[in-house]
Amino acid sequence: MSRGRIEDVWPLSPLQEGMLFHAALGAPDEGADVYTVQTALEIDGPLDAERLRETWQALVARHAALRACFRYVSGAQLVQVVAREVKIPWRESEVAGEDDPERAADRIAREELDRRLDLTVAPLLRLALIRFGPERHRLVITNHHVLLDGWSMPIIFGEMAAIYRAGGDASGLPPAASYRDYLDWLSRQDKNAARAAWAEEFAGADEPTLVAPVDRVRVPHSDTVVTHVSGELTRSLSALARRLEVTVNTVVQGAWAMLLAQLAGRTDVVFGATTSGRPAELPGVEQMVGMLLGTVPVRVRLRGATPVAELLKSLQGRQTALMDHQHLGLAEVRRVVGPGADFDTLVVFENFPHEGPDPDEDRRGDVVFRPSATGRNTSHYPLTLVAAPGERMLVRLEYQTEVIDRGTAISLLDRFVAMLERMAADPSAPLARLETAGHLSRGGTVPELIPRRAAIQPGEIAVRDGARRLTYAELEQESGRLAGYLAGLGVGRGDRIGVVMERSADLLVTFLGVWRAGAAFVPIDVGYPADRVALLLRDSGASLVIGTKAARDVLPSGSDVLTMDARRCGRRSRPPSR
Repeated sequence: MSRGRIEDVWPLSPLQEGMLFHAALGAPDEGADVYTVQTALEIDGPLDAERLRETWQALVARHAALRACFRYVSGAQLVQVVAREVKIPWRESEVAGEDDPERAADRIAREELDRRLDLTVAPLLRLALIRFGPERHRLVITNHHVLLDGWSMPIIFGEMAAIYRAGGDASGLPPAASYRDYLDWLSRQDKNAARAAWAEEFAGADEPTLVAPVDRVRVPHSDTVVTHVSGELTRSLSALARRLEVTVNTVVQGAWAMLLAQLAGRTDVVFGATTSGRPAELPGVEQMVGMLLGTVPVRVRLRGATPVAELLKSLQGRQTALMDHQHLGLAEVRRVVGPGADFDTLVVFENFPHEGPDPDEDRRGDVVFRPSATGRNTSHYPLTLVAAPGERMLVRLEYQTEVIDRGTAISLLDRFVAMLERMAADPSAPLARLETAGHLSRGGTVPELIPRRAAIQPGEIAVRDGARRLTYAELEQESGRLAGYLAGLGVGRGDRIGVVMERSADLLVTFLGVWRAGAAFVPIDVGYPADRVALLLRDSGASLVIGTKAARDVLPSGSDVLTMDARRCGRRSRPPSR
């Protein structure tokens, strides 16, 4: 891009800085990056494809933020360069003659998503129009998230419908709000006051809140599970929020904090939350197109005796106190606070005031634009909870498939909704009662909880025994092998297994393996006298004894013994006759 084709040069917003921190600018690599997003519109009626293309050219001309790309100047300084004019990439495809038109359309959309956008070349979006028939089309919009936030998309779609109805002419719309005004507003904020506020909020927090291994893949694959809560629960949550003078967003965050505490095994948890980033004092900000979204860390300290209502009021109060300091940006907050502000789960409350094209308005013409469910988004975190208000609140859990399987994701979503139900039912209940009820409602026995934790935190340390450590995955695998071996011996429900072992990691593996085989264990201290050991085994009716080699000296002669060492379970023996 020559200097004559540049309209303006802008600084970056804090979130843009964070997104581009690890980006490789220049020639695009193969494959989409994690911040490439895709949205689609279904179009019913006799579409004029050329008019629609001209409509989007008018949109790009109208909003300077849509003509931005990112380049380094003066060495390492990264800026957004706004082009004076750009030609939007446009692709048209016909799938009407395909054996499976939907599959063909999905393939086209996937090709668009997988083709990485070059961040140094504007525009950072492209369009693919897919024709299913004379009066059915799908428009697939692929863009880089650094360009637009979720609030902007309904604005763009609403303007698109109006411009299309006007024959591709945008002159009838009011002047567009300038994204540059927002960047100027950011430059006027008191960053030192913000740093002090965040440091105070995270005082004493020195460990990250993580539910997934830190060495997960750089560009993950993601999937989604979705549910709509009942209308009754939706109304109850709204009534609870009004009664406590908090937002429904705060109620959602409180429920997620409770679930996160169970997942992470902590009572002081941190997760991310998105903010609109649209200051009320900035004129025209609600109609502004660009990346204004923010992500901030939310800290929640949970005490068992604290009532639900008190937790929610406290959470709301602290978030309100930090509202004027959310402009600082997540990267800077982390630099100020340290690892205590690190998290790998995100909560998004989608409360956009605009809904995009108005179907009733569009029906006055020949063409109707409708949101499509075929869009794609890659989850930037192992777990992202999205809640959207409505007559029945929509709750969506996006998860990275490399670290969380679909069954676990479904279970987590069910547990979250159950937590909302318990909070709405009794906001005076102490948190400890809700947590206990949560464990019971999901069948929270130890043999069930360990595999669940292994699915979410496979690399986290579960057991320490001197120099030996077992991760949750290893504990689950070793106990599973023992359970399978015991089942092969005929051990089952109702059987009792004597366990004569020293305190060790193997002792926990044994307890869990016996449970998973369906039997009950009879713990016996290896330091007991031999006659007492014999009495305990006889009275309990133990059909088998598991022990270490050191335990053989206290076992009665003739006992059927399964010996354990530090690596495996596996050799049966009988103690010597006395």
